[in-house]
Amino acid sequence: MVHVGPDEQPLQHEIGSRTFFVADVETLDVDGVRTVEVGSALWLIAFLGLLPFYGRLEESGHLWWLWTCMAGFGLGLIGLEFCRRRRKARLEREVALAELTGEDDL
Repeated sequence: MVHVGPDEQPLQHEIGSRTFFVADVETLDVDGVRTVEVGSALWLIAFLGLLPFYGRLEESGHLWWLWTCMAGFGLGLIGLEFCRRRRKARLEREVALAELTGEDDL
């Protein structure tokens, strides 16, 4: 037997002899902005942490570690802008949909 919730999504699934229940939870960080911000900050911290060891990294042939951190930070900034634009577009789309349907929840 499959129970169906108010939004027509099954609340439990029976697969073989096992029953799996679907939890009703909110998604986390749908737009990814916070995730990319944290990742970019970690790359920057790693770069700054390796910077005092520039000479030692160069001598041992591991200077690429430093530039990998800088590339991670730079690509993270590009990704951050992408995620912010995506979030803005999604919010604008939700507002437009709410105006069309007459909802004032947003």
